[in-house]
Amino acid sequence: MVHGADPCRVVVVGAGIGGLTAAALLAHRGYRVQLFDQALVPGGCASTFRRRGFTFDVGATQVAGLEPGGIHHRIFSELGIDLPPAVPCDPACAVYLPDESEPIRVWRDPVKWQAERQRQFPGSEPFWQLMADLFQASWAFQSRDPVLPPRNLWDLGQLVQALRPGTLVTVPHTFSTVGQVLRWYGLGSDRRLRTFLDLQLKLYSQVDAEETALLYAATALAVSQEPHGLFHLQGSMQVLSDRLVTSLERDGGQLHLRHTVEQIHVENGRPTGVTVRNQKTGNTWVESADHVVANVTAQDLVRLLGDAAPQGYGQRVEKLPPSSGAFVVYLGVTQDAIPEDCPPHLQFLYDYDGPIGENNSLFVSVSHPGDGRAPQGCATVIASSFTDPDAWGKTSDYEGLKQEYTEVAIARLSRYFRLTPETICYQEAATPRTFARFTARDRGIVGGIGQRVSTFGPFGFANRTPVPGVWLVGDSTHPGEGTAGVSYSALTVVRQIEQQTR
Repeated sequence: MVHGADPCRVVVVGAGIGGLTAAALLAHRGYRVQLFDQALVPGGCASTFRRRGFTFDVGATQVAGLEPGGIHHRIFSELGIDLPPAVPCDPACAVYLPDESEPIRVWRDPVKWQAERQRQFPGSEPFWQLMADLFQASWAFQSRDPVLPPRNLWDLGQLVQALRPGTLVTVPHTFSTVGQVLRWYGLGSDRRLRTFLDLQLKLYSQVDAEETALLYAATALAVSQEPHGLFHLQGSMQVLSDRLVTSLERDGGQLHLRHTVEQIHVENGRPTGVTVRNQKTGNTWVESADHVVANVTAQDLVRLLGDAAPQGYGQRVEKLPPSSGAFVVYLGVTQDAIPEDCPPHLQFLYDYDGPIGENNSLFVSVSHPGDGRAPQGCATVIASSFTDPDAWGKTSDYEGLKQEYTEVAIARLSRYFRLTPETICYQEAATPRTFARFTARDRGIVGGIGQRVSTFGPFGFANRTPVPGVWLVGDSTHPGEGTAGVSYSALTVVRQIEQQTR
């Protein structure tokens, strides 16, 4: 910022974790920040809702980056606010393959995880060692805050400064996928290993092992081990958003909920403001801005820019492979529905020949006693599955399809949990239509852009859009989805804006 001048005006569109983080950091650094979101509560896909004493996490159910030096730890330290109480997930996940009663447990202890994978996947250790080597180099590179992909000389300079001789180990694998490397090690026909990787990578990269960029996978598969880890927040995922809101408002920023941004205005190649509609009154106005930070999908950014969207940018977005939606069942149950020693996160695949999604696979999060998500003697069970968002938009029997998916999901969950009319206290389901309504994401898509070689890291969507002064944060950009990923994208945008306005 220019000292002594009027504060630079920044409008942030969308109060997901990426938008909240960007807004809080900018306000803390002296910018005049207005944050608009159409929802009732902040947090986006990491928000919560309450029903009959139960608190359900809408989408995201676990957090990375709380450890010392992790992205949330760094950001909260700068903001001068406390990290929310949390416990590490150990195992991070228990994965059940078809017709198997013993899961593959992804332990937080690296030694235990090594022993587990050697027992589960004999002969695969050379593959895992390569992944570990790539992770170490990639994580060290990422910790030096490169800007990816670079779009001007300053970005390029940040990228070059992050490079070290050790980074060179990753270069030969820049264009590799996990599927290719499995075949190099003679593991391409190992169905159990391939299926396990497909299930885990789909959660993080939105695509299976065959398509996932190797360098992205190296981080996704290793971040759950010490000294890093995945964490379960005390209370709910909402506490992450609430603390960022507290910081934003303390530093003079303003959050406006139930306010929809309908258009980003651009004149002479730069943003001048946004059209905002108050959902309660219906009134609209133009909020002036020097910079606009959009915590939206790439598809929604093109829509907001309208005719101001550069043609090539719009065409690139149009050509993206289809994104996934989510079908989610939220259950409030009595504690006796939960097996003893139940891990906090589980993954089930029911048929090798079926898809990863559409209820053939379920990712399940289970609350802990005393974690604030359920009344005494009860628990929450949240089960999600990838689904085609377009199918939900085209069906002529939406309620019937929703009921069918709900019944199948509960029947399959009943193979592990004791789900009966007596143990189920509350149930609700969400579809891509639900996510579109409450998060305003295009067609209700979730999880960002698939981390294929063509769309990850140096080849992905930049925070710096082709319209100077318009910035993109969130899971469409590097380094991808999850609260840690979108927070890193927010920090990158803040650094870029500050470099331009200082």
